[in-house]
Amino acid sequence: MTEITNDGNVPRPEFRMQKMYIKDLSFENPNAPQIFTIQQKMDPGVEVNLQLNNHQIDTDHWEVVLKITAKVSSKDENKVLFILEIEHAAVFMLRNIPAEHIQMLLGVDCPTLLFPFTRQIVSQVSVDGGYIPFLMEPVNFMALYQNAQKKKGENGN
Repeated sequence: MTEITNDGNVPRPEFRMQKMYIKDLSFENPNAPQIFTIQQKMDPGVEVNLQLNNHQIDTDHWEVVLKITAKVSSKDENKVLFILEIEHAAVFMLRNIPAEHIQMLLGVDCPTLLFPFTRQIVSQVSVDGGYIPFLMEPVNFMALYQNAQKKKGENGN
């Protein structure tokens, strides 16, 4: 249903990030300080898990949360260097957006806007933990969204 304003115009769609914040942040350095005296190879073992969650706050506002867990280990010593967990979130205003576009905005555009800031926080925390910057690879949220939609179609959801 298209809403018509008093002057006969269709309301203009509005989309913007209103607030960004850290919901949860954890950095574990389980083998410090001994790990710093061991020569490390330049290619540590890295496990990264990314989850995307969102929920509607009110009619026009949604919270989008990137949850990232990164575990970095020394390949040569088989020891954990650090474990970093972050829930980085933002409140987005989506006003006068057609319903059929909401899920794509939440699954693609919102995390695409949020991720560079999340990546910077992760990098800085790794430096503050005594390591070189941990630079996460860029994420193609469009591909992730399309894969999720394809899986939904295959499962009949």
